[in-house]
Amino acid sequence: MVQQSAPPESAADVVIIGGGIIGASTAFHLAEAGAGSVLVVERGEEAAGSSGKPIGGIRAQFSDPLNIALGQRSLEAWRAFVHRPGADIGVDRAGYLFLLGSEEEVATCERAVVVQRGLGVPSRIITPREAHELCPYIDPGSLVAAAYSPADGHALPRAAVHGYLRAARRLGVRVRTGSAVTGIEVADGKVRAVRTTAGTVRTGAAVCAAGAWSAEIGAMAGVELPVTPLRRQIAFTGPLAPAPPRIPFTIDFDSTLYFHNDRAGGLLLGFSDPRQKPGFEREFSREWLTPFRAAALRRAPALASMEVRGGWAGLYEMTPDRDALIGRAQEVDGFWYATGFSGHGFLQAPAVGEVMRDLYLGRTPFVDVGPLSAARFRDGPGTRTENHII
Repeated sequence: MVQQSAPPESAADVVIIGGGIIGASTAFHLAEAGAGSVLVVERGEEAAGSSGKPIGGIRAQFSDPLNIALGQRSLEAWRAFVHRPGADIGVDRAGYLFLLGSEEEVATCERAVVVQRGLGVPSRIITPREAHELCPYIDPGSLVAAAYSPADGHALPRAAVHGYLRAARRLGVRVRTGSAVTGIEVADGKVRAVRTTAGTVRTGAAVCAAGAWSAEIGAMAGVELPVTPLRRQIAFTGPLAPAPPRIPFTIDFDSTLYFHNDRAGGLLLGFSDPRQKPGFEREFSREWLTPFRAAALRRAPALASMEVRGGWAGLYEMTPDRDALIGRAQEVDGFWYATGFSGHGFLQAPAVGEVMRDLYLGRTPFVDVGPLSAARFRDGPGTRTENHII
């Protein structure tokens, strides 16, 4: 049972809804900038939602300048995290390797690499042989090429959440766990208060960083946030003998099969099962191993027969075009949102925290996030899907 911390203050300048990586980053950046009193409310424990169970990838290999900029800015922050805000989050710059099995996939990634390199990402297209040298598990005969960036890698999401929140507390932020939001009071078109199971907090600014639960939070304020929960699962091999070589975060472009080193002498294995239906189910099931093993047989046959010792499931917060929702609600003054990252929330969190800070303070962010406004869905399904590399 989640333990409820002390009742929240009766007032705050900003109430952040969600104690995951986006809420934690936003809280830290607001506090660091002296943005007033900040309160984080979390229905469970810190990092109890999706942030406690992501795969930890950090990268800038995207297809469009906006996502590349968010990834690049965040990579810089992750590398410096041990100094600011001050925590070891196990950053491993092992690189990211996308496996390409067709000329069409190669052409897609070649276009992306041109954009990436123009923005300072050291990515490149490499041969199947070079890919195999980086990751001996893959079958080079199944590939046409691969896309690789040595600057990317992975880190520990839960440690990052705790690191941000520890620093935020030192700067005066209050974090209240076990406090579910039950309503948002709006009067004359403005946010006036946030109601929680621990009491009502008067505020003029509410930030929705509730991940997969954001649609419900938005509805409380009369703001439509098209976010749908979708279960994603990973598994662990446990320690292997001999221990696996250090490999990049490796992803099959076509099937989404992915794997990388864990910190226990084994491998983390993942796969986005296309059969998965939307919902809040968060129990690990071995059923998804069947399509995972089928995909592994095509690209990395050695993985197909590996014993799985255990695993877990978490939730992606999906939008219709698989791009984030970042901005300020047009219909309700004082309601902000940073959600719907569709699997990219952890890797973009430092940059998003900066953006939310600047938007709140009336500054110009380092990148224009206007295209990520929820308003893009008002007249249709959105138009950014084609901009994605996984």
